[in-house]
Amino acid sequence: MTPLAAAPADHDYAAALAEAKARVHVAEAMVGRAGSGVQVLVATKAWDADAAAAVVRSGGTLVGESRMQELAIKGDALRAAGARVHVIGQLQRNKAATAVEYATCVQTVDSLALAERLSRLCLEAERDLDVMIQVNVSGEDSKAGVDPAQALDLAAAVTALPALTVTGFMTIGLNSPVEEDVRAGYRRLREIRDQALILSERGSLPLREAWHLSMGMSGDLEWAIAEGATIVRLGSAVMGPRP
Repeated sequence: MTPLAAAPADHDYAAALAEAKARVHVAEAMVGRAGSGVQVLVATKAWDADAAAAVVRSGGTLVGESRMQELAIKGDALRAAGARVHVIGQLQRNKAATAVEYATCVQTVDSLALAERLSRLCLEAERDLDVMIQVNVSGEDSKAGVDPAQALDLAAAVTALPALTVTGFMTIGLNSPVEEDVRAGYRRLREIRDQALILSERGSLPLREAWHLSMGMSGDLEWAIAEGATIVRLGSAVMGPRP
């Protein structure tokens, strides 16, 4: 594993976090969503435990970890700092135990087999776990996630498992500088979420809590918020550039 990066001694996490949140607030207001409460998740991939804990103590209590090997190293420090940890990277079933030990949510459930593994581990640990369904809205082979046409079926199957609660849907946006192309994918995820809630209200799909949309990162959070994001995942905008 590549050595984890230590934070520069002069990095002001509180100021960076405040600037990121201000950017989110402006984006909300620009599309008529002022006060909608979009959450900033700080992606701490590749940063060491001290850096990750420092941003938590500065107010970034919602953090995202992508690699379970890293989370195993940083998990105790994050817990001690009061973090709520979300898994935001592709999760292999043989690494699921680390997620269950340290995470409050796994955003990247893209198969029933993974969900079943998480459910079994949670039952053994006597705990509940929030999960999101990861959807590949861009169609890019490089991105994980279930096909949009299968997202609701997977969500329904996961909801039937004990110890898991589906709280929403997650995607990684299209790698493109074209705003409309990127927003089209985010719009598709919102449509999937909205359909899930409609079916839930009708009693045909038990997904009443699946209202979150985790989408958008440092480079395109404004586009994601315009399409309904409730969580944006920011790395360099808060943590600074990696050394």
